[in-house]
Amino acid sequence: MNERMKDPQPHPDAPFEGSSPAAEPLTPSQDRQWATMAHFGAILGCVPSAIIYYVYRDRGAFTEQEAKEAFNFTLPLTVIAIVCNLLTLLPFIGGIFAIIAVGIWVFVSVNGVVAGLEANRGRPYRYRINLRLIS
Repeated sequence: MNERMKDPQPHPDAPFEGSSPAAEPLTPSQDRQWATMAHFGAILGCVPSAIIYYVYRDRGAFTEQEAKEAFNFTLPLTVIAIVCNLLTLLPFIGGIFAIIAVGIWVFVSVNGVVAGLEANRGRPYRYRINLRLIS
């Protein structure tokens, strides 16, 4: 008799049939792709690089390294930009903070694109100004 016929109910802790318990490593092209996206995500702040780091850190060494670098660069600037955006609500001086917030966004976006282009070529990128909060 077939094994499946004997036990119609699978064990609740058993993995799904055909699934592997661990995610497969990234191919070299996927590793470069996700590292590039971590840097390009700077346009949206620190959230994309944090997500990419969390999801792919164990699957690709290049992605882990570049997502960590991108997150370390974008986190403090994202926090400063959020504070500046909140301060735009102040009467009379809010416009100054709006200009600062836009300047930060442009700075982060341009640096993220430059870093993403380098990562897409397979070259590690180091931002000139980076706190390296996560090592």
